[in-house]
Amino acid sequence: MMPGARADITNTDPASTQLPSEQELEAAGAIVGDIYFDNQDIFDERDPRENRPLYRLANDLHIKTREPTLRSQLLFKAGDRYSRRLIRETERNLRRLDYLFDAKIRPIAWDGEKVDLLVVTRDVWSLNPGVSYSRKGGAESNSIEIEEENLLGYGKNLLFSRESDVERTSLLVRWIDPNVWGSRWRSNLAYSDNDDGKERAVLVERPFFSFDTRWSSGLTASDVELIDPRYDEGEIIDEFRHVRHFGEARAGWSNGWVDGWTRRWLVGFRYDRNIFRAQDPTIPGPLPIPPDHTVSYPWVGIEWVEDRYEEAINLNQIGRTEDLYYGTSFRVELGWSSEGFGATQDEAVFGASAGTSFRFSEDQSLFLTLRSSGRMHGSDVTNAITGATARYYWRWHPKRVFFFGMEGTATDELDPENQLFLGGDTDLRGYPFRYQSGKSRAQFTVEQRFYTDWYPFRLFNVGAAVFFDTGRVWGESVAGTQSRGWLKNFGAGLRLGNARSGFGSVIHIDVAVPLDSTGDIDDVQFVIDTKRSF
Repeated sequence: MMPGARADITNTDPASTQLPSEQELEAAGAIVGDIYFDNQDIFDERDPRENRPLYRLANDLHIKTREPTLRSQLLFKAGDRYSRRLIRETERNLRRLDYLFDAKIRPIAWDGEKVDLLVVTRDVWSLNPGVSYSRKGGAESNSIEIEEENLLGYGKNLLFSRESDVERTSLLVRWIDPNVWGSRWRSNLAYSDNDDGKERAVLVERPFFSFDTRWSSGLTASDVELIDPRYDEGEIIDEFRHVRHFGEARAGWSNGWVDGWTRRWLVGFRYDRNIFRAQDPTIPGPLPIPPDHTVSYPWVGIEWVEDRYEEAINLNQIGRTEDLYYGTSFRVELGWSSEGFGATQDEAVFGASAGTSFRFSEDQSLFLTLRSSGRMHGSDVTNAITGATARYYWRWHPKRVFFFGMEGTATDELDPENQLFLGGDTDLRGYPFRYQSGKSRAQFTVEQRFYTDWYPFRLFNVGAAVFFDTGRVWGESVAGTQSRGWLKNFGAGLRLGNARSGFGSVIHIDVAVPLDSTGDIDDVQFVIDTKRSF
C-alpha cells in the first residue's frame, strides 16, 4: 500500500467479506439496495502516527463533506441494476473533486437479490488562508488569498485573493458551485479588479457529466479589459490596451453509452469581439496596434469519446490513485462567421481535436493528442494553430518511471495580438519566462522519476526527478528577432505530493542549468511551482 492511502479505502476486494465478485453480481442481475457513506477525516485518529494534537485539531476545525454533496455525484440510485461501469465512473468523478483525496465504492451486503453499497471517501484540507509563491522561468508570482473549496461541506468554492505576477496585480472574487441546488447544473462567477483593467465572467451550464448523459446546455459570458504585453527574448517590448467581449450559448445531445462509446451532437452560437488601443495615445509604440476584429457565428460539432480508463499509482501523482485515459476521442467544430451577425468579415471557423493511446505492455504506455483551429476567408487562413503532444511512460522499476514528452505547434497568420512562446512558461526550465517567440515550436523532455516511501509529518509523499529539456522556435518574433536555434538545459528537483490539502497536487522544486546561455540569463534557474501532476 502506498503512503497516504487508507486501508479501508483501498481494500475493495469483495472476497474479503465473502460476497460475490462484481462480475458475479452483475451476471446475477443484482439490484442496488441501500447506499451508505463513509467519509473519513483528513487524518486517521485510529493510526497512532496521526493521533496527535495538531492533526486532531485539523480534523476538528475542518467541516467534513456532507452526505447529500457526495450523493449528488452518484450515477446510480437504489433500485437500479448493479453496474460495474457506473460504479467505476462514479469513483472517477469523485476523485476529480479537489476536496477529496480518494474514493472507492464496494458491496457490503447481498441477499440474493439486492446488494448494499458503501461509498468510501477521504477529505482533504479545503481552507487555504495565507500566502502562495511561484518562481518559474525567472518570473515570480505571489498571492495573498483565502479560498474555501468545500464551503460548509457542500462542495462550493469561494475565493478572495490578491495576486501579482509579471504582467499585473489583481484583486479577485470567485464563486464556483458544481451542483446548483443539488442539481447537475453548475455555475462559475468571477470578478477581478486589476491594476490595468477589470475582468468579469459568468458560466452556467449542465455539462455531459457522464458517458450516459443525454443532453447538455450552457451559457458563458465575459468582459475583459487589460493591458497586453508583447515579448522579445523574455523582455516586454510593447504594450497595448485590449478590451474583449465574449459570449456563447451552446447545447448538446447524445444517445448515451453504446458499446463502449459515446457520440454527442453539439450546436452553439459564439460572439468574440476584440478592441485594441494604444496604452498612451500620445506616445507612439514600437509596434503597430492590432486591428479590431470580431467573429460572430453559429457552429455545429460532433464528438466521439471511448469509455476506457485504468487505475494507476505513482505515475503523474505520488501515492494517489490516478485514472488514466486509454481510450480514443475526437471532436470537430465548424462555424460560419458572418457580417450579418456583426463579424468583421465573412469567414469559416474550424476546430478539431483528437487523442488516443497505445499500451505496449503492463509497464509501457504512449499517449497522443492532436488539435487544430483557425479561420478561413476564401483560400486565406487566419490564426491557424495546429499542435500535437506525445507522452511516453516506462515503469522499469516499482519506484522508477522513465518519461519522454514532446510537443510541437505550428501557426499560420496568427492574429497580431497572439504570440507563440518558448521558455520557462512552457517548461523549458533553464530559460526565462517567454524567452523566445516565433511562428512554430518544438520541445522535448526526458525525465527520470523517482518515488519514495518517505512521508514527512504525514503531510507529503516525496519524489524526485532528473531531467533534460530542449526546444526551439522557427520564424521571426513580432520584433523581427531570429530564433537562437535549439536551447537545452538539464536539472534535478524534488516533488512533494500533497496528501492532505486540495490546493495543488504536486509541488515542484527544481534547479535547472541552461546549456546554451549567451550571458543574458542566469547560469542557474530556480523553479518553484505547483502543478496538477509530476
